[in-house]
Amino acid sequence: MEVIKNAVMKDYSNMKIGGIAEKLIFIEKKEELLDVLEKEKDFFIIGNGTNTLIKDGKIDKTFITLKKLNSIKLLENNRVYVEAGLDFSKFIEFMEENNLSGLENLAGIPGSIGGLVYMNGGAYGTEIFDHIEEIEIIDDNNKLRKIKKENIKYSYRTTEIKEKNWIIISIIFKLEKGFNKEKVQELTTKRENNHPLDLPNLGSTFKNPEGYYSAKLIIESGIQGYKIGGARISTKHPNFIVNEENAKYSDVIELIDFVKKSVKSKTGIDLEEEIIIIK
Repeated sequence: MEVIKNAVMKDYSNMKIGGIAEKLIFIEKKEELLDVLEKEKDFFIIGNGTNTLIKDGKIDKTFITLKKLNSIKLLENNRVYVEAGLDFSKFIEFMEENNLSGLENLAGIPGSIGGLVYMNGGAYGTEIFDHIEEIEIIDDNNKLRKIKKENIKYSYRTTEIKEKNWIIISIIFKLEKGFNKEKVQELTTKRENNHPLDLPNLGSTFKNPEGYYSAKLIIESGIQGYKIGGARISTKHPNFIVNEENAKYSDVIELIDFVKKSVKSKTGIDLEEEIIIIK
């Protein structure tokens, strides 16, 4: 276990925004995490920081990262055991090496396995929960337990795990044979061409309302490219907010509020954030 005091959190955020946290703890064994949770009362589990907006200034909170819990191994019958801290791109590489298929549509999504499972991440008609068999979690009573997928509530971009603030330790996936390399290459290229990956961002800012696409609603509201401070609604993909010029937390919050009010005024539809906001 490694502990960094007065951690500069913008260094751990894909948005490159964030103040000074009391502590940042790197967990190396799940047993360490149980000990830490007994002592820390105000904490946040941060993955790769790809969808988490962190406030500026002093943060009276302990951040805990599972990045070093990143083992992966092949089980029988095309099942894969993976720890929550593994980068999802490494999981796709493992699938290719072992000719496994099922989650190619998610290729190119940044973040850790744990982060994607936490929010039931997905793309192009596939959700990560489609291929989950079992999840090992620490529940709200700090008890380590394993739960079969059928005993977990989940829906579009949310899960019982998120709603109850459980912590994901590991996941067992059930995949099939036949890795689709062409699909991965196609979608990776598509993301590179259509997403503003050259600037700090948090991925999709808003969930897609049922029957609609947030990006299209933002375009129809005439606000694509709008800027507040150093934060801008991306001209490449309007559901992304990018850090163009040393944006502050307040710039992004104001821009999110502006988008929601503009879309509501123009279309009557309420947008809901997909990103996580640490206030």
